[in-house]
Amino acid sequence: MKNNLMLLLTALIWGCAFVAQSVGMDYVGPFTFNSVRCIIGSIVLIPVIFLMDALKKKSGMSKEEIRKEQGDTKTLITGGICCGVVLGIASSLQQFGILFTSVGKAGFITAMYIVLVPILGMFLGRKVRPLIGLCVVIAVAGLYFLCMTEKLSLGIGDLFVLICAFVFSIHILVIDHFSPLVDGVRMSAIQFLTAGILCAILMFVWETPKVSDLLAAWMPILYAGVMSCGVAYTLQILGQKNADPTVASLILSLESVFSVLAGWVILKQELSAKELFGCGLMFLAIVLAQLPQKTFKKGR
Repeated sequence: MKNNLMLLLTALIWGCAFVAQSVGMDYVGPFTFNSVRCIIGSIVLIPVIFLMDALKKKSGMSKEEIRKEQGDTKTLITGGICCGVVLGIASSLQQFGILFTSVGKAGFITAMYIVLVPILGMFLGRKVRPLIGLCVVIAVAGLYFLCMTEKLSLGIGDLFVLICAFVFSIHILVIDHFSPLVDGVRMSAIQFLTAGILCAILMFVWETPKVSDLLAAWMPILYAGVMSCGVAYTLQILGQKNADPTVASLILSLESVFSVLAGWVILKQELSAKELFGCGLMFLAIVLAQLPQKTFKKGR
């Protein structure tokens, strides 16, 4: 129960982060917001690294075992940089998308990565359950109801976030490759730092950051950096430690629902009945994609 509450709080923090991203861009550009947010996130994870090491020592792990779990330094840095580059691209696409669409839509479209990951895995030789094909059909139908206008066109903001979901799918696969080899928290700290530096370069090329604007946006930037990157990530690690992976992923997918609720309560962004129906279909696809195959075998 305690673990599930941690994961539920993680989903809530991430869902509300879409509001912080939207509000923050009233003051600063997308690259500026992402750069500062990611660098703050990297700094916040430093004490988390020491906390996790302390918990490992308390559990009886030796220094040698902890060092072995951290993995090879070269692999750790390579993984962190690779993940950071992909994260920087995905988060920037998401930021641009939120400029032109509601936070609720952005939350649900971003969650499409849960369905897209198995599809991309096919190209890496991984087997895909037949159920995933059904999930894709349901998700595409949901996307149609959520995003398509009367002119049968996809809004520019929705398109940016849809591409973002695709890139986030790649991000998940890159993490999946490196995470068994190195310490996840350390790699994440390097990842956030890399994404922050990448966005900083683009910030100075395309934007004109001002200290006064950053100070005006301090609250959403700090929320996105401290709460979304630092606190939520730590809660996810602790929450998933003794939780069932399927239950954990289902709880975390509530991030999309919380993004709609946060947009409605805080920003007064309402969705039409058609858009809510699309959200329902997409959430159904997200849930079905995460259910284990044995769940369906039992019903035969």
